[in-house]
Amino acid sequence: QGEVETLLAGIWAELLGVERVGRHDNFFELGGHSLLAVQLLSRALDVGLNFSAADLFRAPVLKDLASKIHLEPQPRTPGVISVQATGSQPPLFFVPTGFGDCSYVLRLVEEMDVDCPVYALPWPPFNNLCPPTLEAIAAETIVAIRKIQPQGPYRFAGYSSGGILAYAIAQLLLGRDEAISFMALIDVTLPANLKKISPIQMVRDVVLDSFESLDDESFEVLEQFAGQSSIAQLLEKGQQIGAISLDRDLHNEVVMYKRIARFHEALHAYQIPTLPIEIHQFYATEALFSSRARQAESSLCPEARSPMRGWDRLLSRGAITAIPIGGDHVTMMSVLENRKALARAISTPLYQRERSLTLFEVSKSVEF
Repeated sequence: QGEVETLLAGIWAELLGVERVGRHDNFFELGGHSLLAVQLLSRALDVGLNFSAADLFRAPVLKDLASKIHLEPQPRTPGVISVQATGSQPPLFFVPTGFGDCSYVLRLVEEMDVDCPVYALPWPPFNNLCPPTLEAIAAETIVAIRKIQPQGPYRFAGYSSGGILAYAIAQLLLGRDEAISFMALIDVTLPANLKKISPIQMVRDVVLDSFESLDDESFEVLEQFAGQSSIAQLLEKGQQIGAISLDRDLHNEVVMYKRIARFHEALHAYQIPTLPIEIHQFYATEALFSSRARQAESSLCPEARSPMRGWDRLLSRGAITAIPIGGDHVTMMSVLENRKALARAISTPLYQRERSLTLFEVSKSVEF
């Protein structure tokens, strides 16, 4: 009923692969999950449907969600996903992981207790960045940030290698005389020998990881083929031997992996500076199980076993607050119990800073 429900139903049908969507249908019962929710929010913005991830989780039935949406002629900040729309304190901005994924933000924020708007930032298009640098990616991301929050102090969080982008954003903002009041790094390792693994090899390993369920013989065929193939050829080979269904369109996956490789090219070239900021490092207490594709990498990064995750090479130990979180690099986020502990651990220093800021403002007004 009405334009909003019709637009929303069309996006659901395309994303969920169903022919018809009724106004009483539930997004998650139709097969929706966090990654599809991110795509839903992004596509909704493209047609002027403005709502937050919190709205979707609270009202997953189409007619209920539509009642919370207002139609805008032009999206205000294209690509930026509103995860939590309201709050009395400055926004918290999450950056994507090193794979360009920000779906982790939705479920994490659902468990957090913070009085602030929360946004998930996208990677900007790499089309105009030749070659892409992390500083250029950060500069384009700041344009989107400042449409939401024109002035600091700014607050950021990042998971995995994508957290280094948050640090690069902080670098540029500090260079513009802005303040950074909070930086949360979620198991973000700073390897001393990052350049030992090329970006294209790293992406090949990620593709091979997706074939972990194959028998040893088939996996060995793909592993040998990967050494002299492009990402597109590797995916096509996987399809030929039955690891990927024949009816699956590989184009979008090839584009995604190419973007990941370009981001990691920028990451490898980034000269990480020492900044006058404090960071909270939420580190996983368990070692990540090495997949078949990455067994050789485990010895390359001793920093991954340190609570500081290598950041003590840049910052003083007093500038790093290291907080242990149960699970490994993946399960600290994917397992509900661990994710709840992580959400509480991030919410606590945010709340303390919010309370300190409120008390400071009150004291200044009384003094005045």
